Amino acid sequence: MGGVKIMEKGFYHSSRGYWQTNSEVSDEIIATYPDGTIEVALKPSQLHTFNGTEWVAPTQSELDAEAEAMVRRERDNLLATEVDSIVSNPLRWADLSATEQLEMANYRTALLNITEQEGFPHNVVWPVKGE
Repeated sequence: MGGVKIMEKGFYHSSRGYWQTNSEVSDEIIATYPDGTIEVALKPSQLHTFNGTEWVAPTQSELDAEAEAMVRRERDNLLATEVDSIVSNPLRWADLSATEQLEMANYRTALLNITEQEGFPHNVVWPVKGE
């Protein structure tokens, strides 16, 4: 059995920007779009911009900035879910041995210093949390 085929379409308006549908759009719906709306190719990536006639690829600087943001988000998530909930809780921290506390402190420091790595943001070596 075949699945449902989704017909995605892209639209652009100079003041409203880009939007995308996931089904065939009826003439009645298109009539509600603002004057000047045009159908465009689907947006190739979140970082592409539309210049009024075509999609423009992101610059290397924009790609680097997005890569940095992604690494920082992952780092912040690891800090929040694996480290800070223990380190900032005196009872949980006290349950750790001195060795475990040192490992946790070293892991936290390594996560915070991830942006200082030679390959950041494209070649990041993630620290390993102690057991």
